[in-house]
Amino acid sequence: MSDLDFEVLGVAPDPYAAAPTLLFRLKVGETTGQAVHSVSLRCQIRIEPQKRRYSQAEEERLLAIFGETPRWGDTLKPFLWAHAVTMVAGFSGATEFDLPVACTYDFEIAAAKYLHALEDGDVPLVLLFNGTVFSASGVEPVPWHKESHFKMPAAVWRRLMDLYFPNSGWIRVRRDTLDDLERFKASRALPTWEQAIEVLLKESAE
Repeated sequence: MSDLDFEVLGVAPDPYAAAPTLLFRLKVGETTGQAVHSVSLRCQIRIEPQKRRYSQAEEERLLAIFGETPRWGDTLKPFLWAHAVTMVAGFSGATEFDLPVACTYDFEIAAAKYLHALEDGDVPLVLLFNGTVFSASGVEPVPWHKESHFKMPAAVWRRLMDLYFPNSGWIRVRRDTLDDLERFKASRALPTWEQAIEVLLKESAE
């Protein structure tokens, strides 16, 4: 029976993908000496927010996710970020490969909101592996306990979003709200959505 060990070597934005994508560089080793024909690999990536410290500005931006800081002892729990799949080519001993992870900038998604809130430091991740191994001994599952921990620099996420959405972000609103905003924008002869929102914020502050 084959036995696989996984290690995350690094991560970088994919500059050529159609949508924001991170490429996690992984190393997989087969520890029993068997040759592996291929691996159909699935991976669940979870963020472990309790494993890092936060600045005051970060705490304020994370209020909507975790609540007031006195409650963080109960609310800072690991949560799902992404699912990813790939095929690993045949190898003997060990090999390296890229795991593409599609990312969203939708602030309705807790992971995107969390990553946007971070100024610097690392993002504690755990990658949970499963799938199917095709080897000389037959077809076997990747055991559910196979995992790898990794500290992803928060700057990598920022570079990814700057690559696809330079100095921009995304919010989702109801259609009736969008219609109201469109009417306001037209009535004030404002050329962009951003200017319409800026005028609303200014008038609200006044």
